Amino acid sequence: MDESRPTGLSAEVSMETKAGWSDPFIERVGQEVRRRRQEAGMTMQQLADASGVSVRMLSHIEHGEANPSLVTVAKVAHALGTDFASLARETRPGSLVVSAPGTAPGIWSSAAGSHAVLSTASTVRPSAALWDWTLVPGDSYQAEPDPHGSEELFLVISGVLTLIADGHDDTVLDTGASARLATDRNYGYRNDGSEPVRFIRVAHVTA
Repeated sequence: MDESRPTGLSAEVSMETKAGWSDPFIERVGQEVRRRRQEAGMTMQQLADASGVSVRMLSHIEHGEANPSLVTVAKVAHALGTDFASLARETRPGSLVVSAPGTAPGIWSSAAGSHAVLSTASTVRPSAALWDWTLVPGDSYQAEPDPHGSEELFLVISGVLTLIADGHDDTVLDTGASARLATDRNYGYRNDGSEPVRFIRVAHVTA
């Protein structure tokens, strides 16, 4: 059990681990959630009702005291009319912003050793986020549906990726293959191969 997490939150913390979430990153997400909630004139209870995330968890997130799952933060973002990347993106000003190797925040990891890094995200709306994902053999990730009109782009760097999505048969992408997927449905990623799969994912989420 991760003793760094606040107690009493197990119902909203998935089997995912969040080893890559630094304290400054968690604080930034919390501050952005609070700012957007207050700008929308929402009470914490109203946001809890809209997102399905408890008031207790929201309080911990806003104060930078929680280490929530990616799915939990995505639910909060959608309830605020935005997306995860808009809450988590780099806020340095400028027409050209460069992140040095190894400085992008690790956003998701699993007990099996899979992980995802948010490399960068746009500041325009709707936003676009550039992700670098690695899934180890036998591992998978199940995402929540995005708002209507949202899409993701995929490019497999190495290994074999299986895309799973409502309304489609499981789709196998070999190394070098690319794909576009409407994400306003249940969808996810899976590695059925014997080697890790690394893929680039661009998420374009409408609010």
